[in-house]
Amino acid sequence: MAKKQAAAKKQLKVTLVRSMFGTGARHQACVRGLGLRRMHHTVMVEDSPATRGMVERVSFMVKCEEVS
Repeated sequence: MAKKQAAAKKQLKVTLVRSMFGTGARHQACVRGLGLRRMHHTVMVEDSPATRGMVERVSFMVKCEEVS
């Protein structure tokens, strides 16, 4: 039997570059949903439509890079 090869999932490197203070609850929820906790915190998240939507909503607060 041949082993299945796991397809390499694309990753996004997301960094919080602006403070969440003074933003709406929905924006804060998106930032928390991405796993960001504080300023200059960086996380690696899976590249999916849901993640892309969250990044797009808070694009003025985060820096995003594609990682293969």
